Amino acid sequence: MRYKTLGRTGIKVSQMCLGTWGIGGQGWSEYSDEERLSAIQTAVEYGVNFIDTAPAYNSGQAERYVGNAIEKMNNRDKMIISTKCGNEFVDGKYYRCGSKKKIMKQCEESLRNLKTDYIDVYLVHFPDPEVEIEETVDAVETLKKEGKILHAGVSNFTQEQIERAEKCCDIDVFQPQYSLVDRKDEELIQWASKRKIGIMSYGSLGGGILTGKYRHLEQFDPSDNRVRYYPYFKEPLFSQSMELLKVMDTIGKERNVPVSQIAMNWAAQKEFISSSIVGAQSASKVIENCESFNWELTRDEIDLLDKKSEELLAY
Repeated sequence: MRYKTLGRTGIKVSQMCLGTWGIGGQGWSEYSDEERLSAIQTAVEYGVNFIDTAPAYNSGQAERYVGNAIEKMNNRDKMIISTKCGNEFVDGKYYRCGSKKKIMKQCEESLRNLKTDYIDVYLVHFPDPEVEIEETVDAVETLKKEGKILHAGVSNFTQEQIERAEKCCDIDVFQPQYSLVDRKDEELIQWASKRKIGIMSYGSLGGGILTGKYRHLEQFDPSDNRVRYYPYFKEPLFSQSMELLKVMDTIGKERNVPVSQIAMNWAAQKEFISSSIVGAQSASKVIENCESFNWELTRDEIDLLDKKSEELLAY
């Protein structure tokens, strides 16, 4: 595993952050409790010290899996845990909830779910259009003063929203979507990185489209997150993504590695990315993902992927 410093936090984090949206279970493939817990434990065994979760991931179930796994391993002091606020999942739907009262309550619930008395990185999941950003971030600042969180951050914010948030609280971490099939926020990410804000990017595998598993357009249930949240499983982006995969296939054959590792290395090797969030629900997939960090793309390979992603995808 490779490690980087998470912006100005000074924290050394693994360049792969284990994402737990899938581990939470809602809207993804079904795995047993044992397999999900094993996925978390295996990631830690392979050098991952950074885990990202959220109360919105199946109504706190993902947080509970993380809490149970870390309790079993008895290694809380060695782990960096990131969770979120301002978004919840109730009765099959997601709702924004950015009021101070709600965030204070969410934090207490997250602490119980995670079986910890502090959260390393606490992110506002999405801005709530019904609540002023200042109120939302003031709640996070209050939690920081109380010692319940160590570092504050935001996810899915614009530059203007980040600047507003910074007037109320130090924003140490930013979590945007970023991958070979989604580079629309690249300038924003670079702007934040230059301000010494740590970048933990999500969607590194494009919801699975960059694993090479999906070579034909499939029909998913409307509630499946692959079609509910990610646009690459629909036309025209599906066909465009397949053209990009052809380039990745060539590199993968030359390197004797799966294309998923190419996608992960491409993101992780960007100087402005501190850690790339990658989800997996089984130990075998976690191991394959972790092995991405046993090698690196060459400069020529990165340049080729940059060029092809720009040519083939409409942002």
